[in-house]
Amino acid sequence: MNIVITGASRGIGKAIAEKFLQENHRVIICSRDSAKLEALQQTYPSLITFVCDVSDKHSVEQLGDFVLQTFEQIDVLINNAGIFIPGKLTEEKDTVLEDTLRTNLLSAYYLTKKLSPRMKTHQHGFIINMCSVASIKAYENGGSYAISKFALLGFSKTLREELKPYNIKVTAILPGATLTDSWAGVDLPETRFSTPEDIALLVYTITQISSFSVVEEILIRPQLGDI
Repeated sequence: MNIVITGASRGIGKAIAEKFLQENHRVIICSRDSAKLEALQQTYPSLITFVCDVSDKHSVEQLGDFVLQTFEQIDVLINNAGIFIPGKLTEEKDTVLEDTLRTNLLSAYYLTKKLSPRMKTHQHGFIINMCSVASIKAYENGGSYAISKFALLGFSKTLREELKPYNIKVTAILPGATLTDSWAGVDLPETRFSTPEDIALLVYTITQISSFSVVEEILIRPQLGDI
């Protein structure tokens, strides 16, 4: 299969890319960090990378053009890129909402619009959006991040209905606290978190089920619950 993953130089995106590469699929990933992309290519020579700032519409469109030139068929699109800026809505800077929406929501919106016509042509594919427990549960200091993730879940639900006739499956993944760089410095044991590899395994597995079924949503939390 041909796989496209945004924001995949680290964390959950990286784990997903590694899982698909280990299963001998063709993978394109993007990131703003060219050094991390180069390091990943050293480990996985078959990996295809593209430097992209997903908060910039023009950069996302360039990524889309690159994907269309590289893959005749797109089997799996994983909108994973995201940022988290903690804070209170009434106290955060005005720019936080705009910046967060551009990265967490609009990048998925624009890339999906760019690539979905090719998927419609082949009457096949998976679109997987990396939402969050924050898509269904507001919490203190969630700020604009929660707004963006609620919106991304709504985007997923709408897309699911729209793409049913084209045999394109749409899935929203809602992870709780997962051990990535976002939690660096937190004084909690690793066992208090889900792992990126767990999320990657779930993503891979839902692409392997029969054409008769679709996994619409997956909610995964640490065993001891939210942090």
